[in-house]
Amino acid sequence: MLTRRPVMMFAALTVVATSAAFAQDKSIAVASTTSTQDSGLFGQILPAFKKKSGIDVRVISQGTGQALDTGRRGDADVVFVHAKPQEQKFVADGFGVRRYPVMYNDFILVGPKSNTGGFNGTNDIVAALKTIKDKGVTFISRGDKSGTHAAELALWKGAGIDIAKDRGPWYKEIGQGMGAALNTASASGGYVLTDRGTWLSFKNRGDLVIAVEGDNRLFNQYGVMLVNPEKHKHVKKELGQAFIDWLISPEGQRAIADYRIGGQQLFFPNANSPGAQRRAAPAAHAAIP
Repeated sequence: MLTRRPVMMFAALTVVATSAAFAQDKSIAVASTTSTQDSGLFGQILPAFKKKSGIDVRVISQGTGQALDTGRRGDADVVFVHAKPQEQKFVADGFGVRRYPVMYNDFILVGPKSNTGGFNGTNDIVAALKTIKDKGVTFISRGDKSGTHAAELALWKGAGIDIAKDRGPWYKEIGQGMGAALNTASASGGYVLTDRGTWLSFKNRGDLVIAVEGDNRLFNQYGVMLVNPEKHKHVKKELGQAFIDWLISPEGQRAIADYRIGGQQLFFPNANSPGAQRRAAPAAHAAIP
């Protein structure tokens, strides 16, 4: 028969264990594109979400392709990326419950201040890519199946260039993230496609400047999805959906809009736009509808 003291100790340990389990349960894993992490956006918005909900968010920062694979394996509760066709397939294949548009910014082409390609200050990305190919100017590709890499490949195709066939020594795939690609471009005097958010937060620019911006084809939409709990029973459905609901709420959208570097807004919320239509944006994004 248990004495009073062991019974009390057992009860106390049970409470501690239950509390620990509850605390552990108040966390989710979010697989997300590197730009949301590297730009500092998560550092801005996650404390506000934690204060509101009590939910901790563990970010798995990867290229979009890897993040979607993480979701397919059930190693994340939520996927937050920027490659709409791949996101739609993720949902259509039953790995995600629903895709919600969250925000947008744009891609830009950056390159050497010396204007090697001769198109610095222009807004026609297709013409710039054709010039890069024709002149054999160094171009750095992430080559990592990220959202930015997917956008780059689509732009080459839009320029009528089969990059798999037409590439030469000027086209350098590094198989790494955006920061590494920018560092490589800076060191080699090459051009690289980057999202504006990462560019604004990037410190090691060297002689890199924005070469091409403002083309409608450079629009960059972000979406978020709950990993399907019917595929992976351990997915924290309620907590993951709470994060999604907060992101698309007026409070979450305001937190995204309020994030700035040097006075410049990095992301433009559009969760509540009909069909997540492209909206007019200020100054640096003026040409994006």
